[in-house]
Amino acid sequence: MTHHGPGAGQIAEQPGHIPVGENRWPLVAVAGVLAFMAMLDMNIVNVALAEIADGLHVSTATAQWAVLGYQLPVVALLLPVGRWLDGVGLRSAVLTATCGFGLCSALAAAAPWAAWLIAARLMQGACGAVLFVLMPVLALRSVRPELRGRAMSVPATLGPLGAVTGPAVGGLLLDHLGWHAVFLVKIPFCVLALVVAWRVMPRDGGLRRPDRRSVVDALLVASGVALVLLTLTLASDHPSWLVLGLALAAVPALWWWLRGPGGRPVVGVLRAAGLFRAHGAVLSLAAGFAAMHYVVALHLQRDNAVSATTTGLTVLAFPLGMGLAGQLGGRLADRYGPRPVAATGAAVTATGLLLLLPLGDGWSPPDVAWRLAVAGIGMGLNGGPTQALVMGAAPPDRTATVGSTMQLARNLGFTLGPALATAAWGLTGPGEGVRAGLAPAATAACLAVLLLALPGRKPTSSPTPAPVPVPEKTTDAAPTAHH
Repeated sequence: MTHHGPGAGQIAEQPGHIPVGENRWPLVAVAGVLAFMAMLDMNIVNVALAEIADGLHVSTATAQWAVLGYQLPVVALLLPVGRWLDGVGLRSAVLTATCGFGLCSALAAAAPWAAWLIAARLMQGACGAVLFVLMPVLALRSVRPELRGRAMSVPATLGPLGAVTGPAVGGLLLDHLGWHAVFLVKIPFCVLALVVAWRVMPRDGGLRRPDRRSVVDALLVASGVALVLLTLTLASDHPSWLVLGLALAAVPALWWWLRGPGGRPVVGVLRAAGLFRAHGAVLSLAAGFAAMHYVVALHLQRDNAVSATTTGLTVLAFPLGMGLAGQLGGRLADRYGPRPVAATGAAVTATGLLLLLPLGDGWSPPDVAWRLAVAGIGMGLNGGPTQALVMGAAPPDRTATVGSTMQLARNLGFTLGPALATAAWGLTGPGEGVRAGLAPAATAACLAVLLLALPGRKPTSSPTPAPVPVPEKTTDAAPTAHH
């Protein structure tokens, strides 16, 4: 028989699921808070690097590891964390990861030297990887299926808002309180999430330690993904031989993992659920968003001599449009289905980015702002429905795995976008640089429209969620709901 959807019986059997017929919107709010906090941390430290370098008496290159030390483990550990979270209690994972994230924030703020700061940021990145995977899973399990679009829109909207507002918030804190406050600002969010999760989430089976094979798999995929991320990060500022060497070094580790017992179940789940196109759309739209944000901010300040304050206000048109449209997208997805709403949102975003191309070099902030607002409205319409589309197709016992692959696609897109824009910008003359830098953003958004508009391959009707054996040591996980 076909694989059953997340019906009442399955919800009752899965640890951390809400009781049948009950919605727990405070947990959806927790997912949104965690999304905002984790994405805020991706960008807020950038503005404080010079102050950190002066305060700890190190070079700017060393201070840069306050950013990379967080970003690398976040992206590199997503897939291993997803596989691990499918076999542990959701409440225990939320409480442990949030406590760890807040504690590492305090340790980073108290750092007396650079090695301390980097170590704290590496540990915080590991906790951040757990939070990134937990966001969509928590929203999925906190409401009934007919409200999934609205629930998914909360973290899908607040996460990018955190990423966009990070530099502005960081700048204000830096000017008035110093660089230590850039790390401390996340602690109140952690406390709020902990209080709500402790009081509202049902008790579950707790955590378990990964076995030896899981640790080996984690090292393989983490090293490969970390090298890919470093390649994208260093592409514009370092020699081509170094970038090519890092890219080639990532291939053996990722290939070995994909062919082994750790990677086959992940690929099998995505194939069985027909989710490859949706993941491609997530990556493409994230790359388009990141490329646009990078080019617009840089061009307004560097080439058009617009002040930093005016640039910040102009760029805020995008998150404003996104925030206004986020819940609307969720409601429309619950009524008409997630795929058409997600495709429509991607089309609106692509339209906003395409409207930037005719501007050429002569930009004025109002001309840019309304176009960014259009693109932001599209992203708001797209975010929740896309997450609902992906997570709704995930097998109930593999939601964390699918959540991790989706977050990996999004984070790689965020890193890929500026690299593509920089490369395109550098290949053209001064008169066409901005248009060339924005072309990858618009192209990526248009690709996302095609990937979402084309009907996805139907999930396979096999009795297992993937054409591979279930990973070992899942005895403490919830029973799978197959018939």
